[in-house]
Amino acid sequence: MANPFLNDPIAQVLGSWSASINIYSVLFRIFIVFILASIIGCERSSKRHSAGLRTFIIVSMASAVSAMIDVCILNISSQGFPLISAAAVVSIAMISGNSIVFSSRSQIKGLTTSAGLWACCVVGLAAGGGLYTIALISFVALLFCISQLPRIERILKDRSNHFEVHLELKNSYNLQDFVTTIRRLDMKIDDIESNPAYANSGLSVYSVSITINERDFERYKKHRDIIEALRSLDYIHYIEEMN
Repeated sequence: MANPFLNDPIAQVLGSWSASINIYSVLFRIFIVFILASIIGCERSSKRHSAGLRTFIIVSMASAVSAMIDVCILNISSQGFPLISAAAVVSIAMISGNSIVFSSRSQIKGLTTSAGLWACCVVGLAAGGGLYTIALISFVALLFCISQLPRIERILKDRSNHFEVHLELKNSYNLQDFVTTIRRLDMKIDDIESNPAYANSGLSVYSVSITINERDFERYKKHRDIIEALRSLDYIHYIEEMN
């Protein structure tokens, strides 16, 4: 019976040794995973994320090894099932979920890193299983998503007539002044939530959702221009757009 992994274009170029489990293919697969995970990990570390270089390498190498063990089990027994790989993916999903936290500004942190960690695990499974082409394509797609798409997201957010701000007022009674100012600018407040994390700070802190009227959208080119204008108000201690 032909080895299905020989259908992989890169495996065909490398030769039959790369499609089977042997000392050379094991070292090669771990090396490939190490390099790919290092690139992703460096990108995350450069942005000071908690899951960085070591985390991505360890997760990817563990998933690659589990995939190779699965291949060995399937070769030994025709009735084998890839339980180890499934368990590894589920475990990594659980571990990566722990990096998702809520900041004091009611923002979800770590969601992209968690998704990237899980995706890097899948890249490791593909490389460990000898599916080099799938591993390389998925790696390129993952790297593009986490390094380039944030720029596109910022452009899309700037073109949206909806945005949310973190607002710190010097006194609670200044909230009415803020609402009045927003209305004078022909904008609408969709929602205001008080932030209990700053209860004893002496400040009145809110998360405010704002909508720019469609007819005035061209006048406010970028959200940061609106934020800068509001920041100049005396009663505002601090204000910034929430991601």
